[in-house]
Amino acid sequence: MERKPISRQGFENLVQELKDLKENQRPEILKVVQWARSLGDLSENADYSAAKEKQRQIDKRIQFIESTIENSQIVDIDNLSGDRVVFGAKVVTEDEDGNKMECRILSDVESDGRMVISCTSPVGRALIGHCVGDTCVVRLPSGEKEFEIIDVKFKD
Repeated sequence: MERKPISRQGFENLVQELKDLKENQRPEILKVVQWARSLGDLSENADYSAAKEKQRQIDKRIQFIESTIENSQIVDIDNLSGDRVVFGAKVVTEDEDGNKMECRILSDVESDGRMVISCTSPVGRALIGHCVGDTCVVRLPSGEKEFEIIDVKFKD
């Protein structure tokens, strides 16, 4: 499987979340499941059903995080420099309407869709590899949009 880039901070956040899920949240929900099971008839036990659903969500999140960690390649973005857009860069762009956008390009799990965009998103893929002064075309659901790269930074 292809290893996916992630920043050191993003990786550490995932490790911390996994630790919390395994050491705190999962043991707590297992106690609730046991308590709800002790109430008797499980077919009409809403507490049991809700606790089991929460347990499934936690287990699914644990599985996702473990898979993400296993397939991650940590990129130390503090040591990056240059004027080319790469994973970890903070990019300032301007579209054809004069609207400026500033965002950092990181992994899918670190993306918030506004200030941090995914390197696999249409905008992230279009910007990567370009330099300051380049214009790139982004194919969006609403149509194509041009962005000019105004600045590329790596340090805040």
